[in-house]
Amino acid sequence: MNRKFFAVVISAAAGCTLAAAEGKALNGAGASFPAPVYQKWTYTYTQANPDNSVNYQSIGSGAGVNQLKEGTVDFAGSDNPLTLADQEAQGLQQFPMLTGGVVIIYNIPGVGNNQLKLSKKVLSDIFLGKITRWNDPAIAGLNPELKLPRTKITVVRRADSSGTTSIFTDYLSKISEEWAANVGSGASVKWPVGMGGQKNPGVCNNVAKIRGSIGYTEYTYAVEAKLAMAVLENADGRYVQASMETFSSSAACAEWEKADGFRMMLTNMPGEKSWPITGVTYILFRKDADAALKESLKNYVTWCFGAGASFARELHYVPLPKNVVDMVTEKVFK
Repeated sequence: MNRKFFAVVISAAAGCTLAAAEGKALNGAGASFPAPVYQKWTYTYTQANPDNSVNYQSIGSGAGVNQLKEGTVDFAGSDNPLTLADQEAQGLQQFPMLTGGVVIIYNIPGVGNNQLKLSKKVLSDIFLGKITRWNDPAIAGLNPELKLPRTKITVVRRADSSGTTSIFTDYLSKISEEWAANVGSGASVKWPVGMGGQKNPGVCNNVAKIRGSIGYTEYTYAVEAKLAMAVLENADGRYVQASMETFSSSAACAEWEKADGFRMMLTNMPGEKSWPITGVTYILFRKDADAALKESLKNYVTWCFGAGASFARELHYVPLPKNVVDMVTEKVFK
């Protein structure tokens, strides 16, 4: 699936004033997690205002932030949020754009979508390489109604530096002391087992091709690829399916007013309906950016938070609540 795409700055017709940056293109790169909604926004903006554009390439969170630091792009998309101290040390400004769910995808012959249940322990043990066959008693005990094959489990994970990986490994570190002690969390980790895939589409493609495989990806990619998704045990011990309702339940528990430089991790949040692996995607830009760039970026994100929110919902993302939008406007774009 080709996901090279562009996002476009909002025009005056969309309620924005671009006098300070008329005709100025902004260049961005980074996270593939939000790529589906960025693609939709791009198409809409391009149709309305082709002269004022924002170019964004989906290359992964780590690569995008590196390009921002090198000065080859004007902003970066990332799902691996920096602390306030790191932002200040690197001369960067960070703010959230929206939230979404990371899901567990699998390819098990005869087992369809939302049929496989995985507990916190079983999920972590699979990615630790301690459970290696689909008919393992630990999996079979959770799924007595399924006829699970003896097929070897092939773990598929990201090969690149990835915000999606940061979200997923943050979750594994919270639910497994062994994972936290031996692997840890981050955009890149030393995986105990598994084969790599480039960006979210690469993981999905590998899972689709390999019988017995399991991986993790952003929800919309799984839906588009028609891949089966697991039912997961959440922080309250309930088994929940991935959906807008369960993502929203996790996001509703966020205490943004306490966030350090807008850094928020929504993994393993409380609530009987909460999806356990929910994440936030961010935009970062340089604090020394010129006024024209900042004005263009402000107009862009203002449209995304407003008119663009409906497109986000259509693509299974959760728009930021008004109080968070107001915080971004006040603290970032004064």
